[in-house]
Amino acid sequence: MKAPMKKLAGLAVSAALLLGASAPPVEYVVQGDGVVASTLEGAPGRLRIDSGAPSIPIVSTSLSVAAGLKHGPFGAGVNVGPVKFGGYTAVGDFVVDGMPFKRRVAWFDRPYVAGVDGVVGPGSLPADVVRFAIHAPRAGERTISVPLVDAGGLFGNWGGLFGEIMVGGEPMKVRFDLHHRDTLSNAGAGLRIANFHGGKLTGPIEQSEIVYGIERPNRRMKLARPLVIGPLSLDSIRVRVSDYGDAASIPDADAVSDPDEILVTAKKKRDKGRDRLSVGLDQLERCSSLVFDKPAKLIRLSCL
Repeated sequence: MKAPMKKLAGLAVSAALLLGASAPPVEYVVQGDGVVASTLEGAPGRLRIDSGAPSIPIVSTSLSVAAGLKHGPFGAGVNVGPVKFGGYTAVGDFVVDGMPFKRRVAWFDRPYVAGVDGVVGPGSLPADVVRFAIHAPRAGERTISVPLVDAGGLFGNWGGLFGEIMVGGEPMKVRFDLHHRDTLSNAGAGLRIANFHGGKLTGPIEQSEIVYGIERPNRRMKLARPLVIGPLSLDSIRVRVSDYGDAASIPDADAVSDPDEILVTAKKKRDKGRDRLSVGLDQLERCSSLVFDKPAKLIRLSCL
């Protein structure tokens, strides 16, 4: 019986080849801090592959100069709370940890992160599947998927890859950030989560670094009903209280008397499409892996 079985297997392979069966997706595994040797237009540098970074690669001004980049008509801008500044873009040839690709790249007068020559998000890489290995798998983990979406809008493919969850019957974009400790929402997302999960602000205002070394004020919000994201169950998050949106109507468990502590900036109907939640290491350290499966349009989390 062994010979016929081998023949059937061979026929199956031949049939798959004749039918043009697609090759399995290419997976790239990000280890440790994600910093790898890279080149841009042949100029060497160290880039960090960052789960929370935009899909457009962002490099330092010094690397852009070494690469001989000449910026074109498309600029780039950063807006974090009241901090705004512009930058430049051009198209360049990369080799990141042996993977060659061509992308539009951006650079600014201030670095995205200190100590490296730039960052690339999983949307930048040519690999079909990008797996961030956080630590070894542990007994009892569950693997659950959430939909993968881009930032949307005219330049959605620049803005990064997000998970999508439903809050109050409407979608909300979720960033998974392995380089910041706090799980943090902007004011609009915080208000929506508070309304549907019984959120109340508590504790003092603190500062958290967002990107480019910019810090923004935020407070802890405790949830009466946990917010579930795949295998993660969040009973508290931090809310950026002085940015886009209206956080003033979130109930305050500490009954802060000064109404100016929270700045209301929304004077017209709020665009819920701008609500963002960033899940940090305070939650992701419970996970062994974070996987961006681009062909399947899924983000998979394997967590306790």
